[in-house]
Amino acid sequence: MTQKSKFQINPWEFSGNIDYEKLIKEFGIKSLVRLPEKFQKNTLFRRKIIFAHRDFDRILDAVKNKKKFVMMTGLMPTGKFHIGHMILAQQMVFYQKLGAKIYIAVADLEAYNARGQSLEQSRKIALEDYIPNYIAFGLNAKNCEIYFQSSRSKDGRKSNAFYSLQNLLAKHSTFNEFKAVYGEITPGKMLSSLLQASDMLHPQLPEFEGKIPVVVPVGVDQDPHLRLARDIARRIKKPKFIQLSSTYHIMLEGLKRNKMSSSDPTSFIAMTDFPKEVEKKIKKYAFSGGQKTLEEHRKKGGNPDIDVSFQYLKIFEPDDKKLEEIYRLYKQGELSTGELKNYTIKKINTFLKQHQKKLKSAQRNIKKFLDN
Repeated sequence: MTQKSKFQINPWEFSGNIDYEKLIKEFGIKSLVRLPEKFQKNTLFRRKIIFAHRDFDRILDAVKNKKKFVMMTGLMPTGKFHIGHMILAQQMVFYQKLGAKIYIAVADLEAYNARGQSLEQSRKIALEDYIPNYIAFGLNAKNCEIYFQSSRSKDGRKSNAFYSLQNLLAKHSTFNEFKAVYGEITPGKMLSSLLQASDMLHPQLPEFEGKIPVVVPVGVDQDPHLRLARDIARRIKKPKFIQLSSTYHIMLEGLKRNKMSSSDPTSFIAMTDFPKEVEKKIKKYAFSGGQKTLEEHRKKGGNPDIDVSFQYLKIFEPDDKKLEEIYRLYKQGELSTGELKNYTIKKINTFLKQHQKKLKSAQRNIKKFLDN
């Protein structure tokens, strides 16, 4: 990113106010338009939370014609599962219901290389927090495969194919290419990126699903990984891959309009937070788009576009008309910041109460999802 863009974004960090229109142009991705009805019914697509794509028509065709396809994704098990992770979890369940087989990589090797976290700690966090949350959201074990990068499969044939692919990808990439995509790069990050490319492409190997469309839904900060994997895949003649499809969702902001950071519990709401914790975090830390005083707010109105509580309602308020009404009333100053925060707190806590009940039973079903 240039200095003029006023924000910095890459797979490991982002800062500043993200200009998504600028990202569409700079990354060469396309806006999502004219989606079929079953996609428009989904809140994430309808509200442009998922806003752009690469080669998504291939997936739309597979859904329309009831052809097999894969949704491939991953998780970085370095902190608490929070509401920012919901966007991806909800997509897993949505695509699975459309007929996709779900592949989920636990990026324990990337966590080790990029953040120095032990494989044991990554496994613990994935098994105790992330995977139970996916199950609680409704993920079905019948058509889902979850694996750890450090131990792909108990089936030696599959495991060998996966790690051999990483070496094949390395042969078709260059240091200058990594530099161009990522900027500052280290050997550890290079290895992690090649392994991620293997994650994304390996469902198409004959040892797995065979040649099949694969969609990779990601936050827009992860696009460099997609660009690298797609570029390398073009050069490989054998095996021949169907080019990866991808969709891009917005980065749900932290409470203070920063990145949700696992090292800062005041930046996020965890799925295990109690009602009082949610109330405290929203009231104390959630960035407000309102005016300094209630009198000024009534006169000038607030800015829901920068208000964190309103951004969260895009996820937690299912009623479009209600959301539009809140937007209008807040912008006109008829709804105060305090009232908006109280409404958001109520919505989040209602959701979490139900979700936490499902979490209790999810732990018993984890083994059904694991490939190793």
